[in-house]
Amino acid sequence: MPSPAESPRTKRWTRQECQIIESVGLFAGKKFELIDGELISTMGKNSPHVITVVLVHKWLGEIFGLLQVQQEASIDVATQDNDLNEPEPDLVVLRQPRTRYTENPQPHDVLLLVEVSDTTLRFDLKQKARLYARAGILDYWVLDVNQRRLIVHREPKDGNYTSVLVYGAEETIAPLAAPKSPFRVAALLRSEDEVARVVE
Repeated sequence: MPSPAESPRTKRWTRQECQIIESVGLFAGKKFELIDGELISTMGKNSPHVITVVLVHKWLGEIFGLLQVQQEASIDVATQDNDLNEPEPDLVVLRQPRTRYTENPQPHDVLLLVEVSDTTLRFDLKQKARLYARAGILDYWVLDVNQRRLIVHREPKDGNYTSVLVYGAEETIAPLAAPKSPFRVAALLRSEDEVARVVE
């Protein structure tokens, strides 16, 4: 029997185990992503998160084409991390249209990866940033809905991003893959009342 000071043991899931469980329907009606062996629920996102994802998706589609923008779908990461990880980023811009991929896109297929953060900011800035840096994702953005700012991670090296810059709502930034398409951060941080006009 463990002593009171010991932490309870937790199960670390593998990608293969999750695929087996999913195949028999135990995940029916539920959505998870696998991060460092933990199943993270991706359900129950609130309105500001959903609205922001809609706006970012629309903007990225205008720049790269909608077929190159993948929303909440799996990607592969670094080879040594794949067994315990299968992230589903909010948005990913791919090098080619999604229809050309028969399996998960690889890290070298990712031109831009975006996580929209309202309740997951620390997780996105720490655990996920390290995971994506190890994979060599060149352009990783965390859109902080609550603080109305964009945190841009670039130049991955030795499992960390050596360049992390914060852009306020009134500042402009462009993706590495589309340097001639700058935008103002505030344009992607609209209120719920404004979103209907934006997506029409």
